[in-house]
Amino acid sequence: MALAPVPFWFLRHGETDYNAAGLSQGALDIPLNATGRAQAGGAGPRLAGRGIARIVASPMIRARETADIVNEFLGLEVSYEAELREVVFGGMEGKPLNPWFPEWLEGRYTPEGAESFAALTMRVEAAMARVLALPGPLLVVAHGGVFRALRDLMGLPKEGLTANAVPMLCEPGESGWLVSAAPEL
Repeated sequence: MALAPVPFWFLRHGETDYNAAGLSQGALDIPLNATGRAQAGGAGPRLAGRGIARIVASPMIRARETADIVNEFLGLEVSYEAELREVVFGGMEGKPLNPWFPEWLEGRYTPEGAESFAALTMRVEAAMARVLALPGPLLVVAHGGVFRALRDLMGLPKEGLTANAVPMLCEPGESGWLVSAAPEL
């Protein structure tokens, strides 16, 4: 599994009340909270002037809200890719991430009614093949689980939390993918 060697920007949605409480959201369509809206507003200026041609977002409300707020600074076409939605956590949605989440990430445990990490990664790989074929550079607005799958596809460690609404430039290099945060203004 791999990604096309095409640079793109990634932005995880802003904070939600579930993020603040350390609860898994998965397929629950939770909106941004006030902090998340402010985070998205702070990401907009960090992405302005970077040559981004289009925004492709998850259709979930937290990603759509984030894309809409960022787009106030970019004024671009926004399209939605259904397969960039967050992973389905089944019976663990709305519950604390620990202690089960590391086991899920390593493929040793899949909650009842949930997607495995491998299934998520295959879904994200197929979605990104379509997305990265679009004229770019692109801004992808999605979710923490999606970015874990992307990091795995880039040959990078999948462990570690992806900060809310911090723009990340993902670039293929001679020795592999590089991911770097846009500087704060």
